Amino acid sequence: MCNFAACNQLFMAFSVLISVYQREKPQYLEQALESLLEQTLLPTEVVIVEDGPLTDELYAVIEAFKTRFAATVSVVLPRNVGLGLALNHGLKECHYPIVARMDSDDICKPRRFEKQLEILRTHKEIDVVGSWIDEFLGTKENIISTRKVPETHQEILHFARYRNPMNHPTVMFHKAVIEAVDSYHDFPLFEDYDLWVRALQHGVSFYNIQESLLWFRLSYEAFRRRGGVHYIKAESRFQKRLYLCGFISLSAFLQNVIIRLTVRLLPNRLRKFIYILRIRK
Repeated sequence: MCNFAACNQLFMAFSVLISVYQREKPQYLEQALESLLEQTLLPTEVVIVEDGPLTDELYAVIEAFKTRFAATVSVVLPRNVGLGLALNHGLKECHYPIVARMDSDDICKPRRFEKQLEILRTHKEIDVVGSWIDEFLGTKENIISTRKVPETHQEILHFARYRNPMNHPTVMFHKAVIEAVDSYHDFPLFEDYDLWVRALQHGVSFYNIQESLLWFRLSYEAFRRRGGVHYIKAESRFQKRLYLCGFISLSAFLQNVIIRLTVRLLPNRLRKFIYILRIRK
């Protein structure tokens, strides 16, 4: 058995998991990685999944980061496989029992990891911890909305029947728990939501810190991607899966599909207005 100090040090060890693909902007990736080095509690390792061949500029950002943070692991995939499968490859290479997710274009607030690890350390019953996010356009000072998600497990379980209850780039979790529910599936646009539902159905315990611990980068293109036939098909398929697996009732399925269909068919400018003023707080 380890002594108290050694056990506590082991618990403090955690990996950060990031996936990058060729369309990412190098300056955004650089800002995201820089925010990891500005944490009050530094990660033990950073695992970067190269989801297919990248641009020379992206490779340069990654190599520069490695010179500053030696405990960086590159997971190189020969072709682009999509976020869910890429994260599964990366998760297998995470060497520590706790893993924090991070997107390649967002910015962590300085005390993010410190606060999340404290929750996991002091509340042994919690398996996954997330937080709110501040959504911004251009610079992180230009916050246009805050996506607030429910706090307790029971609130999260109820919320999940209608909307995604976790902000994916903010989560920190016990690796073994996520692997026990078969990790991420190849479910484009809904990889994380699908994972949370399966985890909830298997009794995994969730919690959200009631403050923003991350700046989430929005773009006008992001609002455009949330509309159109492609998105409608993917979202309807996901809602059907929730119904067939028994997570939502038939009435909830119909309600979810009708509401989402209405929003997805709106002009992009109007959808952005509803997204910010009605859906977000």
